[in-house]
Amino acid sequence: MPTTSDTEVQESKPQLVTPEIKQPEMFAAEIAMEGKSLNLFPIFFVTMLVLVVGGSVFYFIKGAKAVLSQPVASAAVNHILQGQGPAVIRFSTGLITSNLNEKPMDPHFKLLSKAGILATKPRTWNSIFSEMTPAGQKLLDSIDGVVKVTNPDKTVTYEVPLAQRRLVAIEKIDMIRPHLARVSYSWHWEPNRLGREFDASSELVKSFNGWDRATLIKSYGVDFFGAPASHVSVVLMETKDGNWKPYVE
Repeated sequence: MPTTSDTEVQESKPQLVTPEIKQPEMFAAEIAMEGKSLNLFPIFFVTMLVLVVGGSVFYFIKGAKAVLSQPVASAAVNHILQGQGPAVIRFSTGLITSNLNEKPMDPHFKLLSKAGILATKPRTWNSIFSEMTPAGQKLLDSIDGVVKVTNPDKTVTYEVPLAQRRLVAIEKIDMIRPHLARVSYSWHWEPNRLGREFDASSELVKSFNGWDRATLIKSYGVDFFGAPASHVSVVLMETKDGNWKPYVE
């Protein structure tokens, strides 16, 4: 049987209590931020997905509407034709001796003489003396783009346009894909007065033999300037600055 003293000892004995564990304030703040980040990540992901999909849809819609109009196609094709340059005839006046740049025995000097542009006289087996006639000088003065160069040997070299390429019509525009189009068009030669003399079908050119006519066509600017329009197609690509240029793979 317990005594009174034993009871008092038992009642005064301290009870074990589990101490409360407190997290440092900084650690608690990090946990809170991580919780917010986890909550914001799905929202951020969905937002970026919407932006990407929306941007792609906008690009394709915009691209589908970015068709090549006929006026823009005409401007692009005219730029191409101008870049190809005119048909030209190159010749010199003075004492012309055969060399890599000049072949005085070739038929172009005879053609220029028959056309009244030059007066020529043979000097040796491989040289001639040529001079511009007044009528020839007057004709050259009326032609735009004539280039005249005086050489160290006192000869004068002329480069004279004969005909320009001109657009006749834009016949068809096919969009291959956004910003890429195939343009079908027609063009023809527009000769000046000297170009009409250098037309391969002119009576003047036809007065030469077959070999000389072939040489004139190959090397001296003669062409069928009065022929029907040529039909051509070209693939154009729209550049970042909005211009349409020939597509190069």
